Amino acid sequence: MKVFISIGILLSVFISFPLRAGDDFCGVTNTAFGVNEALTYKVYYTLAGVYIAAGEASFTCTIEKINGRPVYHVTGDGKTYSFYDNFFKVRDRYETFIDTATLQPLKFIRNINEGGYKKYENVSFNKATNTAVTTNGVYKVPGCVQDVMSSIYYARNIDFRGLKVNDTIPFSMFLDNQIYNLYIRYLGKETIKTKYGKFRAIKFKPLLIKGTIFEGGEKMTVWVTDDQNHIPVRVESPISVGSVKVDMMDFRNRRSPMSALLDVR
Repeated sequence: MKVFISIGILLSVFISFPLRAGDDFCGVTNTAFGVNEALTYKVYYTLAGVYIAAGEASFTCTIEKINGRPVYHVTGDGKTYSFYDNFFKVRDRYETFIDTATLQPLKFIRNINEGGYKKYENVSFNKATNTAVTTNGVYKVPGCVQDVMSSIYYARNIDFRGLKVNDTIPFSMFLDNQIYNLYIRYLGKETIKTKYGKFRAIKFKPLLIKGTIFEGGEKMTVWVTDDQNHIPVRVESPISVGSVKVDMMDFRNRRSPMSALLDVR
């Protein structure tokens, strides 16, 4: 089971300049996350209605510099627990380096081991020429293209106010030397109970890229906190066999008060 992917590559959404349906993924100032924020998630595999804790993932955010420019260095690590290593061992690490001024990625690193499938990817984004330089060549990309990790943190700054149910928010993502034109479908707000507690949440479905584990289309559902942080608190999706549920289990150094949290279990 792909632990990190289930909350990384497909968790594609998360004001001073309001981003509305139909706008590019450009021009937003960060108000959602801060330096030293840390999030921890537990991944449950569901078969025949039984939830089994199979692994966990964590996200951290620090500040660094690339070519003299301050960047958010966001790291995501995912792994299966030792028992499930016997069935499908996962050891994934994703990194993105995001310009603090524009929230555009300058560098992306993917180092994964999923059931014996290993891949290393290193991408540098040249914003002056709108190109992505990888180990396989140079690729033309849109001006506001995101990578897997940067899209999560950029999208956490979406202003959901004024959106109507079924409105879509498009964006472009560069992965595996390809450009994917994706979107997020807004589904409204609801109160949700998770393994951590009860939250007021914003609900949506991201358009997924078809892969070996996840089906393509709008099969995944995501809930983020209905406050300034827009922290993902639950993800649910069917997979090739059964389904997965991902719950946020711990958060530290949030930027704003967690006003969406109604009760802790």
